[in-house]
Amino acid sequence: MADTSVSQRPARIAWSWLQSPWTIGALILLAVAVLDMANFVPVLSFAAAALLSTSKYILFAVTLLAYLKATGAEALVARAFVGRETRMIFFAALLGGLAPFCSCEVIPFIAGLLALGAPLAAVMAFWLSSPLIDPPTLLITAAALGWPFAIAKAVSAVALGLFGGFIIKALRSGGLFAQPLKKAPVKSCCGSGTPKIEQQPNWRFWQEEDRRATFRKEFIENGLFLLKWLAFAYVLEALLVTYVRPEWIASLVGGEGIVPIATAALVGMPAYLNSYVAPPLLAGLMTQGMSAGAALAFMVAGAVSSIPAMAAVWSLVKPRVFAMYLGLGVSGAILSGVVFQMI
Repeated sequence: MADTSVSQRPARIAWSWLQSPWTIGALILLAVAVLDMANFVPVLSFAAAALLSTSKYILFAVTLLAYLKATGAEALVARAFVGRETRMIFFAALLGGLAPFCSCEVIPFIAGLLALGAPLAAVMAFWLSSPLIDPPTLLITAAALGWPFAIAKAVSAVALGLFGGFIIKALRSGGLFAQPLKKAPVKSCCGSGTPKIEQQPNWRFWQEEDRRATFRKEFIENGLFLLKWLAFAYVLEALLVTYVRPEWIASLVGGEGIVPIATAALVGMPAYLNSYVAPPLLAGLMTQGMSAGAALAFMVAGAVSSIPAMAAVWSLVKPRVFAMYLGLGVSGAILSGVVFQMI
């Protein structure tokens, strides 16, 4: 009898290779070269120039992320969950803007905090604000969309955390969400396990070999991660600018009012666009007619949740908490977009 696991392995490797942003980006460029050679050089030049202009931000972001991981700075976040609940909500929302977690990576940390008995209101404040912004993504957003947009996103992150935290606090006072967890903590969809929140940070990480190894590992992995996704994002942006008619975007998410903003939030919620990929894509969409408020709503909703993150959250918490998590994310994204559009 043939060993099917061996025969399936090349197929899995080939499928994984085909799903790579490098492969998809190269195939897109190849398709442009074959189908529309006249626009191949402009598309390639646009993507390359955009990636080159962002390279200094990528270098800084990769270095900062590696430093935070090597020092164990995540341990500082746990200190926000000690003391009065109101104070915890404020600190959790603010610290969420410093924690380098995406919507998937934040889940095991949340699971650990809930398992340790941290109040759901403070945990939700951190849960909502953390995936939205951190120092590296602030720089990436500013490079692609400008500092006003980046600052608006940072303010939205903290405001969404406070919004969600105090709503949960009010609901818990009425007896809801007494036991949020379904079962034991799960691993995140990004592959990382539950962080050791009791670990003490060592800011001089170079004094320890294991921390130096962590720095090297994180620097290389995050560097390749950012490079491949941003290169792919800029190829998509080049396609948007070249081939998508402005009136198409304007008809869907352009113009004033709440409808384009709500539409952008609902479309952005399940999209798996991390905070490094979304800015260049939104820059292309905004040049095609997408309103600023709709762009912010799309970015906020997409950062708070995605299909992989929703699957992990569903396995972690009870349905009421899951529904509240999604509702707060979407409503907060719409409110952020409306306020930003008005300003």
